[in-house]
Amino acid sequence: MKLSYQRYDLKLKHTFTISRSSRDVVPVVILKFEKDGITAFGEASPNVRYNETIATVETFLSKIDIEKLSDPFQLEKVNDHLDSFGTGNASAKCAVDIAMHDWIGKKLGVPLYKFFGGEKEKVPVSSYTIGIDVPDVIIQKVKEASRYAILKIKVGSPNDEEIIKAVRSVTNKPLRVDANEGWKSKEEALEKISWLEAQNVEIVEQPMPASQLDDARWLHERLSLRGSKMLIIADEALAYHDIAMLSTAYNGINIKLQKNGGLLKARKLIYTARAHKMKIMLGCMIETSISITAAAQISPLVDWNDLDGNVLILNDPFHGAINESGKISLSDAPGLGVEK
Repeated sequence: MKLSYQRYDLKLKHTFTISRSSRDVVPVVILKFEKDGITAFGEASPNVRYNETIATVETFLSKIDIEKLSDPFQLEKVNDHLDSFGTGNASAKCAVDIAMHDWIGKKLGVPLYKFFGGEKEKVPVSSYTIGIDVPDVIIQKVKEASRYAILKIKVGSPNDEEIIKAVRSVTNKPLRVDANEGWKSKEEALEKISWLEAQNVEIVEQPMPASQLDDARWLHERLSLRGSKMLIIADEALAYHDIAMLSTAYNGINIKLQKNGGLLKARKLIYTARAHKMKIMLGCMIETSISITAAAQISPLVDWNDLDGNVLILNDPFHGAINESGKISLSDAPGLGVEK
C-alpha cells in the first residue's frame, strides 16, 4: 500500500479573472493511491478563498496515517480520519476521497456512476465559463465558445453591464452569471439582478459575500415579492452555512468537490438539499480530468452542471469524461475511468 502526491501546474487558455483575482497558471496536487495491484488517482485544487494553498495541501497529506486507508470501502472511517485533523483543508480531503472511490470502482470492476445508482444519460449539459475582461476580449471569448449551448459569465466588477452587453451583442444563448461575492450591499445586488433579469439571465451565483446571510435573505424576499423568476444560488456560502439556513435565503446551492471535501460529502449535501427542496448545481475549480470526471459521476443527481475546469486549460495530463460542446460523456471503464 502506497500513497504519493506531486504538484502540477495547469496552464490556462486565457487569463481567468473573477471579482477577486486573476490567474494564468493554477497549481494542483495529483495524488496516487496503490493497493492490491490497483492504482487510483485523486486531485486537490486548493483555493486561497478557503485558506488553502499547495503548501497546506502537502502538509495535510503528510499527516495521513496510511493504515487508516487500508480498507477504502470504509469510506466513513476514512473521512473520519481526515476530519480528525480539524475543519478546513477541503481540497486535500477531496484528493483522498476521490482516490478511495476510484480504487473501489476499479476493485469492483464498475464505473462509479453505476456504483452510485446513476444513469449516464441523465448527466446535465455543462455551461462554459467566460471570465471578467474588457468588452472586445469578452466578444472574442464568446465567439470561441460558440459550440457551447450555455454560458456562465463572471461578473462582480465595475463593468458588469459592459460585459453582459458585449455578450448579448453576439449571442442570445441562455446565460448564468457568477458574482463571486462581488456585490457588497443588498441594494446593489437587487439593482444588478433586476437589470440582469431584463437581459434574459436565468441564474445568479453568490451575489454578495458569504457572511451576509441576512442580506441574502432580504434579497430573496424582495425578488419573491416582485414575482422574479431569477434563481439565486449559494456558492461560497455553502462552505460556511448549513443547508437549512441557506434554504431561507437562496433557491439552490453550488456543490464543488474541492470546496466541500469530496464525493462522499457531496452526495450527502445533495440529499440534504433535496430534502429542503433546493436546486443543485455541480461546479468545479480549475482542475484536471481527474476531478471533473469524479464530479461527473454524481451529476445525474443534480439539476445543472458547471464542469468545465478541464476544458479551460492547455495541459491536462489525464483523459476522462469527454466534454463535447457541454455534453459530458461518461465511459464504462471501472472507477473514475481516467487514464494518463
